Amino acid sequence: MRVITGSARGRRLNEPKNMEIRPTTDKVKESIFNIVQFDIEGRRILDLFAGTGQLGIEALSRGAKSASFVDESTEAIKLIKINLEHCGLTGETAREDALSFLSHCGKYDVIFLDPPYKSGLIDSVLRKIIQFDILSEGGIIICETDNETDIVPMNEPYYAGRVYKYGKVKLTVCGKKA
Repeated sequence: MRVITGSARGRRLNEPKNMEIRPTTDKVKESIFNIVQFDIEGRRILDLFAGTGQLGIEALSRGAKSASFVDESTEAIKLIKINLEHCGLTGETAREDALSFLSHCGKYDVIFLDPPYKSGLIDSVLRKIIQFDILSEGGIIICETDNETDIVPMNEPYYAGRVYKYGKVKLTVCGKKA
């Protein structure tokens, strides 16, 4: 697991010692950043279910204005802090349940959602994002799920858009119209 490009390019990130955290593969991460490459610089990022923090760290390395990392695991938050320091980057970390965090956070331009597969959390989290309207106009949400999980239809100005499949992983690009 490494940072692909930007100020921390080539830095290896520390990985979890157990399998409770499932890091996004380098191939999928590269695809995510090909999708959002022009939507990162100067933007506010939310890495929800952050795990190792690699998606938010990649965004910071590419010039994101700020990144918030949220995970309910103490081990994950420690790992994120270690990885941020190793890359010479700073970000806000919160050891908190994702749904609780969404009830009091500010607005974000890009949100990475990678809840545990088969948890059923993706729909609940998307509903909360819409309910609290935390995505800025023109903002993007990248949902990483298994191939069997579909994103529920959304009401305007929110939308579920293009779907990309990589083996057992599916990325769905959602957003809010400007």
